[in-house]
Amino acid sequence: MNATELNQTERCLQFSCPERSVPTAVYVLLCVCASAVILLTVCGNLLVIISVCHFKQLHTPTNMLILSLAVSDFLVGLFVMPFHFIWLIESCWLFGHIFCVLFNLVSFQLTSISVGSVALIALDRYVALSHPFLYSQDITSTVIHTVILLAWFFALLYNFAMFYVSGNFTDLVMCPGECLYSLGETDSIIDLFFVVIVPCTLMVVLYVQVFVIARRHANAIRELNHTMKDMSKVHSESMRAERKAAKVLGILVIVFLICLVPYYACSLMTYTITTDSSHLLVNNVLILFYLNSSINPVIYALFYSWFQNCTKMILSCKVLHTDCSFVNVLRINS
Repeated sequence: MNATELNQTERCLQFSCPERSVPTAVYVLLCVCASAVILLTVCGNLLVIISVCHFKQLHTPTNMLILSLAVSDFLVGLFVMPFHFIWLIESCWLFGHIFCVLFNLVSFQLTSISVGSVALIALDRYVALSHPFLYSQDITSTVIHTVILLAWFFALLYNFAMFYVSGNFTDLVMCPGECLYSLGETDSIIDLFFVVIVPCTLMVVLYVQVFVIARRHANAIRELNHTMKDMSKVHSESMRAERKAAKVLGILVIVFLICLVPYYACSLMTYTITTDSSHLLVNNVLILFYLNSSINPVIYALFYSWFQNCTKMILSCKVLHTDCSFVNVLRINS
């Protein structure tokens, strides 16, 4: 046993979970708020999943990517949020070492999928606006399903290599009641580059291009309306729909970056300030990242009429009717 492991063992002998210091009323309030967030995340993303899967009209490439993001957000609400909130509220990890390893693996896997899905959505909108004919011909359901499966597979392969092959988990020594996991310095730089810098740079660059193209389309629509009112009507409606989708998904990307960047910024601090308080700060900021899984369905509800119509049909059980999957959810009267 080396000196580092000996010091860790000595610390574990002295470690004990702190007694609850918050008043009962505050404790109950925290539990209620945590339960509400988990319920919103699970139910909101489940509505998105049912909507996209059930209604044939929504089986578009963009919506398939939204479905991939909704599935990862749903799994965050189901398998990550409950244990993370219990850990923070109780100030103690109650689920043992093995489950801590699984918890971290699932958490990082779903994080990678979320980042990848949002980056693919940005790429999808860019190709749809910049090369509309190429997009309509070449971006088929088969292509988009293959891309999504590859994204999930490579995320799993990446996290397996990062946490198991590199020995991060096998060399990890934690005290009972702790689940403080952090990558080594080299692995952290690799993770920062592939999970944050590359995807976020791609998102920003693509969406700058998307808004430039959208502005160009807006000017083209105005010119068409002046010269060919009747013949340009269908074309202009299509272009408006594309621009609206780009704006909504732009909001999705901006919110995602707001939730993502603080977590990784605080994570980098833990390598210069290695104290329990710095790990506690990271765990609290991580809530913001998980909250992004709750915010995404709210964005869909506010800006997508198809999601509003689908939600009404699901909650009223109209989806149980025969041939309901072929209903035009974009034209339903409120």
